[in-house]
Parts: sequence; structure tokens; C-alpha cells
Amino acid sequence: MADGAGKVLVIKLGALGDFVQALGPFAAIRRHHGAARLVLLTTAPYQELARQTGLFDEIWLDSRPRGLDLAAWRHLRTALRGGGFERVYDLQTSDRSSFYYRLFWPGTLPQWSGIARGASHPHANPARDTMHTIERQAEQLRMAGIETVPAPEEVLTGRDFEQADAPFLAPLGIVAPFALLAPGGAAHRPEKRWPAANFAALAGQLLSDGVQPVLLGTAAEADTLADIGAACPRALDLSGRTGLVDLVRLARAASAAIGNDSGPMHLIAAAGCPSLVLFSGASDPALCGQRGARVAILRRPHLQDISTDEALAALKTLRAG
Repeated sequence: MADGAGKVLVIKLGALGDFVQALGPFAAIRRHHGAARLVLLTTAPYQELARQTGLFDEIWLDSRPRGLDLAAWRHLRTALRGGGFERVYDLQTSDRSSFYYRLFWPGTLPQWSGIARGASHPHANPARDTMHTIERQAEQLRMAGIETVPAPEEVLTGRDFEQADAPFLAPLGIVAPFALLAPGGAAHRPEKRWPAANFAALAGQLLSDGVQPVLLGTAAEADTLADIGAACPRALDLSGRTGLVDLVRLARAASAAIGNDSGPMHLIAAAGCPSLVLFSGASDPALCGQRGARVAILRRPHLQDISTDEALAALKTLRAG
């Protein structure tokens, strides 16, 4: 099924890093299906970013029904069965999203790309879980007849996200040149966080070089950013003040970025910002590393083994590249 004017559903629920890495597949599906009406099923945090790509005709929000919430399951099933979809691309490929295939029964089933049992276009590679997300999704689409998948960076840099020019930066207190620092990460994975004291020392060194450090994070990470700000008061704290589209705009204007292996660093790197990402032994960049034309990765078994001087040197190399 290519071109035509049917309806196609794409499923991608999250998380942020995975969503960013699906931007290329989104664009490939849009191109392959030409005039078809393309619908994205996602979750609320990614709605605005998806809308800004301009790739979808409709964006549906999944409430992710639980267990015996029969009303929510019934609502989702009714929407899926009434959608008139000729093909579904399950880019989430989780137990949950695979179960959604069963919600179409009984009746006419759509063509399905994914790992659900009975899928018409299965990603039939038993080693799929050993592949980087980008290569895995590209192979899934090839098995469904889509040969070429662009990189996420091609999608973000090819869209008009309203450049982060002076009118956007000035109200935030940002003065170029500036560097983005993303010291956060999953609260339950402290082993994936470079020490806040190291970020504070790095921020001070950036200031000495005439570069304004800008701290990024969610409201839940405000304490970490406050600790860095206390040690380096001239660092600008934007915790809880930036949405995903704002991050794209900031990344386009920043001279560099450094952060832990996290969703925001996927988005910043894909926006074309020279990005240094810090990995511990807790995650493998070969499977989930950030991608982009100017991305470097520093990895040590323990993040505290990465010195501030080492990180600063790598960041300077990126900025000069």
C-alpha cells in the first residue's frame, strides 16, 4: 500500500528519546503514503512536537487504559475500529501497542507493521532488540516496503520551528553565545547522572570562556539545578520553563550542549546542536545513543570518573568542529 488516499495510523506513545528517534520513520511513512490521511496515536507530552513537524493530519491522544478500566478500553477500541485504517505502523512495538492490534477483532483487520502476533508485515528479526533504535525502526519499515528513512536531524532542521532569535532569547535572559546544560535524568536511575558539582564546575569554566551556561530541566529536577545555581550563581536556571518545542529552538541557537543520557539530549542533538552526552555503564550508546551530525559521547563505567576538564575539552572540540 503506497500513495493513495486511504487512512494510515502510526503508534508512538513515548518516551521522549524514543519519540525523537521515530521522527525519521514518521517522515518516511508520510512520504511513502503520499495523499493518505496520516494519524498519530501518541501521549500528551509529545502532541505539540508532533504537530510542529507538520507530518500528521490528525493527532490522537492515548489515555493508556489500565487493567479493568473498561470504559477507557471501550473508548479506545471504538476509535480504532471506527478509524477506517488500511495500515497501522506500530513504532512503539511494546506489549501494550501490540495488544491494540487485537482491539480491531473481530472484523476486517488493517495491515499491521510491528511485532503483534498475526501482523501482515511483521518485523521478523529475532535479533531486533540488539539493534540501535534508529536501525531497528528502519529495518521494520523496510520489511513493510519503505526503503528510505531519514535521520531525525533531517526532520527537525528541515522544519520551521521559529528560530530561537533575539526576541525569543531576550525574555529568558539568554545572551549569546550560550551552552545548554542538561543535568537531569530519570529519578530512579542516579547512576546515569553526572554529579551536580561537576556540572557547576563546568558552568564556571564556561563563564570564564565567555559562554553563558543555561540549565535545563523539569520542575521535578529543580533541586538539582538549584544546587548547581548555588555553586554558580551566574548560570541561568530554566527548570520547568521550557517545553519540547522550546528546546528545539534553544538548541538551534546554542553553541553547544552537554548532558546525561536523557530524552532532552536526544532532542537537542537531533536539532543540530553540537552535543556531548555522558554515558555510564548503565546504558549502551550502541543501542540507544543520541545521533546527529555533531554528537560526541563520553562513556565510563561510573560517571564520576569523567572529570570536568575532560568534559570541557570534549565540548571545546565539538564547538570548534
